[in-house]
Amino acid sequence: MTETAWPTEWLRGILELCVLRIVADGPTYGYAIAGALADVGFGTVRGGTLYPILGRLETAGLVSTHWQAGDGGPGRKFYALSAEGRRELAARSADWQRFTDLTLRLLAQRSTLAPLGELP
Repeated sequence: MTETAWPTEWLRGILELCVLRIVADGPTYGYAIAGALADVGFGTVRGGTLYPILGRLETAGLVSTHWQAGDGGPGRKFYALSAEGRRELAARSADWQRFTDLTLRLLAQRSTLAPLGELP
């Protein structure tokens, strides 16, 4: 399957919300979060992008963390959604829905118009 190369600015705008959504399913660790993002079509999200997001979410109190011993390997830092994180996920999801609805309406409306260079 060919990976879509989404514009960086699009990913920057939505990855934090998507990470909150993935963590809402239950405690998980960075590599699994990156895998879930790839599985839904976001492509490869590197640690240099993902871990700063997780750090910001932790600092903001939206996720809590704990270390868990690995099976024969190094331990893993697990992330879980806090109560504040659940409220934030709900609010941001609603805001994102309104934003995308507005954007889609504008794009649909504008696509029916003649290109600017062809206006009378």
